[in-house]
Amino acid sequence: MAATDCALKRACIALWCATLALMTAYLQQPAPAHRLLLARRIAANFQTLAQQESFSPASRDSFARLQRRWDANAATLSRPAK
Repeated sequence: MAATDCALKRACIALWCATLALMTAYLQQPAPAHRLLLARRIAANFQTLAQQESFSPASRDSFARLQRRWDANAATLSRPAK
């Protein structure tokens, strides 16, 4: 494995860990506006992870599903309250 491949793999794993931390923050955040921003960032991170060849195809499929789920969550949060 080339040094750049190894560095990319470490960066992808770090992004995955950061995404888990954002998901924890989302669960602890009561403010809807902050939850919306977190959900958008989580979805964007999953989109990035789904495109990384350093993960297995099954992992990339899981990331793509999670990205769609978090996009839907963000869309729900962006609707005006009734």
